[in-house]
Amino acid sequence: MKVTVFVWLFVVTAGAFVYGQSPSAAELLRRVDDNEIYTTIEYEGEMIIDYQNKRFVKTMKAWGRENSDSFVEFTNPEDRGTKYLKKGGRLYVYSPDTEEVMLISGHMLKESMMGSDMSYEDSIENEKLLNRYDPVLGGSAAWNLGGVNRDCWILDLTAKKRTESYPKQKLWIDKETGDCLHYELFALSGAKLKDYNLVKVEVFGGRRFPVEIEIRDLLRKNSKTTMIMRNVILDRPIADSVFSQRNLAR
Repeated sequence: MKVTVFVWLFVVTAGAFVYGQSPSAAELLRRVDDNEIYTTIEYEGEMIIDYQNKRFVKTMKAWGRENSDSFVEFTNPEDRGTKYLKKGGRLYVYSPDTEEVMLISGHMLKESMMGSDMSYEDSIENEKLLNRYDPVLGGSAAWNLGGVNRDCWILDLTAKKRTESYPKQKLWIDKETGDCLHYELFALSGAKLKDYNLVKVEVFGGRRFPVEIEIRDLLRKNSKTTMIMRNVILDRPIADSVFSQRNLAR
C-alpha cells in the first residue's frame, strides 16, 4: 500500500465485495488500485504529529491530479509558505526562509517529511500496487475499528523488484465495505517498518473515501501522525499552473 503524506496518495479504500464470498488476491488488489485512480482532488488538511510526548499541528491546502501531480502549501504559522510539488515522479520543496526551490533526491528521500512519520520517498510513489507486488490471499481475521470488530480479508504482498522501499506488505480489507482498515510495511528482513490505521471514511458520489488516517513509523519511538482531510472535492478540473515550479515561489 502506498504510504504518502497527503490524501492524493492516501486513497486506500477498495470497492465493495459480496459479503461471504472469497475473491481472488488479484481482484482484491485491483479493486484497491481502482479506487486510488481519480481525475483530481482538492482538500484542506491537518497533520497532527505526536512525537515523544509532544504534539505538533500543521495545516495545509492541497491539490492532486491523476495520482501523478500534487501540490501542497502549508498554512500554519510555523510553516506558512512552505510548499511541495510532486511532478513527473520528482519532489520539489520551496522554503520561504531561503526563498529557494530544492529537489528532494537520493538518500534525502528516506528522511522524515515535516517531522512526520512519513518519508519524502513515501510521497512520490504512484504506480499501481498490482504492477509492483504479487498478492496472496492470507485468509481472514478481525480488525477493531472504533470499538467494533470487522471481518477482513488478509492480503500478503511480495515486491516484484528488489528496489521497492517496502519489499513486503500486509493488508486488512473489510469484507463488507471493501475499506482497507489496516496495513503494515516490512523490510526484506521481515522487520515491520510502518503501519497504517483507517479512522474515518466519508462517501463521495458512492465512493468510500478515507478522510482520517493514522500512520506510525516503528523506527521512531513514541511517534504517530494523524492526517485529517476536510472539504474534499473530487474530479473538478484544476489548472495546469497549479502543478508548476513557478507556483512554488509565488
